[in-house]
Amino acid sequence: MTNAVNLSALGSNGGTSISTWTTATRPASPLTGQMGYNSTFTTLEVYNGSAWEVINGVWTTATRPTTPPMGTIGYNTTTGQIEAYNSNSAIWANAGTSGATYTASYLMIAGGAGGGSGNGGGGGGAGGLLTGTTTLSTGTTYTATVGGGGNGGSSPTNGSDSSFTGLTTAVGGGKGGAGAASPTTGFSGGCGGGAGRDGIASGGSGTSGQGFAGGANTSNGGAGGGGTSQAGNNSTGDAQPSPSGYGGNGTASSITGSSVSYGGGGGGATFNGASQDATLMVLGGAGGGGRGSSRNGSSPSGNIAAVAGTANTGGGGGGGGTLSAFASEAAAGGSGVIILSVPTTNYTGTTTGSPTVTTSGANTIIKFTASGSYTA
Repeated sequence: MTNAVNLSALGSNGGTSISTWTTATRPASPLTGQMGYNSTFTTLEVYNGSAWEVINGVWTTATRPTTPPMGTIGYNTTTGQIEAYNSNSAIWANAGTSGATYTASYLMIAGGAGGGSGNGGGGGGAGGLLTGTTTLSTGTTYTATVGGGGNGGSSPTNGSDSSFTGLTTAVGGGKGGAGAASPTTGFSGGCGGGAGRDGIASGGSGTSGQGFAGGANTSNGGAGGGGTSQAGNNSTGDAQPSPSGYGGNGTASSITGSSVSYGGGGGGATFNGASQDATLMVLGGAGGGGRGSSRNGSSPSGNIAAVAGTANTGGGGGGGGTLSAFASEAAAGGSGVIILSVPTTNYTGTTTGSPTVTTSGANTIIKFTASGSYTA
């Protein structure tokens, strides 16, 4: 005998109406196979004799079914992905879909290098700079590693690399060459270090697409460290009032909403300065490059110390020296920075590492001055 259709359960358009409940108001003693619409999870579910099984569903990360049966599948509107529940691990796993994405702009610069030590060191190279756009996948965590500036003093070092998940690594700056010592050649890096004083020597090379080479030494005095938009200046003599060896300039960017320059090379050291006018010192490049030191040949009290690269600009440190009459060590490089600009409508607010968060127009700016992460 064929079962009759209950016409009272049909709507005016012929559709079947089924029971509706919330998780809290489900039938207390359901029958095996009993089915209804759960408005809490916005999905159909059926009782399998011992538990309610979700047939399929649409939810957000916050409103997913709690502890559903193994293999429950639904579409997560937060991540834009189809996901399935793995009860063994008590996790929701992406079911192989790419999910929602959005475009972000970025600026990333590595740490600048320390200036060269010895008697007339070259300026430190700036950290390598990368800018552009990248695609972020909703729900994915991206790690930002901000490179530190290289050491100054008697044993300077290159700057450290900066990195962000999915992007090319920004290379730390190359340290300046030592003055009156071997080698006097500048070191390679994101931007190259300037050559040190005494002997004809070349500057260190920069990394293609990230920065420029350091200046060469063709006479006396430390050469300038390379910047992100300009090579370091060669040293053609170290006597003031017209010293050479200025650091290469950095790159201006308005990613934060105002123009800021990043990645200036450090200035080389001036060995035989006579007129100790600070405006005539061997300056670092625009974008955080540190000024080179200057020795007053007649009076140690007139020496002007090397200056460190500015923090979070990736600027190179100024070159220095260690003679008793030239008591100025090489200066340290400036630390790097990673900046993201994302559409405010997509910004999740989920970060680690305490980045500075601001807004500019329709975008939210996430500025990492130390390592951290952002979940898209």
